[in-house]
Amino acid sequence: MNNLLSIWELSKAQIEDYLALGAEVKKNRTKYLHVLEGKTLAMVFEKASTRTRVSFEAGMTQLGGHGIYFDFTTSQLSRGETIADTSKVLGRYVDVIMARLYKHTDLVEMAKHAGVPVINGLTDEEHPCQVLCDLLTMREKGKLKAGAKFAFVGDCAFNMANSLMLGCTKMGMEVALVYPKGYPPNIKYVKEARKYGKVEIYNDPVQGVKDADVVYTDVWISMGMEDEKAERMKAFGPFQVNDELMKHAKKDAIFMDCLPAHRGVEVTGDVMDGKQSVVWDEAENRLHIQKAIMLKLLGKA
Repeated sequence: MNNLLSIWELSKAQIEDYLALGAEVKKNRTKYLHVLEGKTLAMVFEKASTRTRVSFEAGMTQLGGHGIYFDFTTSQLSRGETIADTSKVLGRYVDVIMARLYKHTDLVEMAKHAGVPVINGLTDEEHPCQVLCDLLTMREKGKLKAGAKFAFVGDCAFNMANSLMLGCTKMGMEVALVYPKGYPPNIKYVKEARKYGKVEIYNDPVQGVKDADVVYTDVWISMGMEDEKAERMKAFGPFQVNDELMKHAKKDAIFMDCLPAHRGVEVTGDVMDGKQSVVWDEAENRLHIQKAIMLKLLGKA
């Protein structure tokens, strides 16, 4: 069964295929109208979402299919039905499942029992859809090339940093992980990414973004970490991406953020809305990549 569970499992060639199809879908939008007519997508949400839900639902609609929103809190999962049993049932009803869950192990369990393709819409370990979108955006802006420096600034311990360090190194980029002491990245992912390319560690934000081609940040306080807010705000404060920090990257560097962004916290409004920011193009590309993922997993491209 073809699934998209992680960047870890994808080869460079497979990533290239997704990026090429995403670019093609974006360029020739009318070509793929009705290609998935009669197909149904179940969108399983345990965690809140804006871009993931809208891009998948709009994407499936534009491809001629139908998306069903499935909320954990209003389903039998909230009353004790197992992931395995729910997945077996969903697989009898729909053609593809996208799940946005807390635990990656639950996603793996879903894929094991569903009998239809399963897509990772985000888990605690990875966010492959977002990273494919990010790589497509970097390619469009001329930054996805061998030897280019990608700097991830902030909380490097979770899904976005995990998937990005793998995706970037597999595509030939060099990665700088820039974070405060006491908040190290996932060593399992660092070791894996270093099999494909250079991954360097920095606790100094200025040194970390020096000569970067891409500067990327994400929220400092992920869902479920609200009780750590005061401690994290203090530790991550010097790692805010602002105009001053961006001056240390290359003059033509781009700024990226998977959104949502907390303006004035991990990034300033001046950077978000500045000439180096590509966050709105990046957000749009979620739509095109989601469509490419569904087309490929359903054997239509």
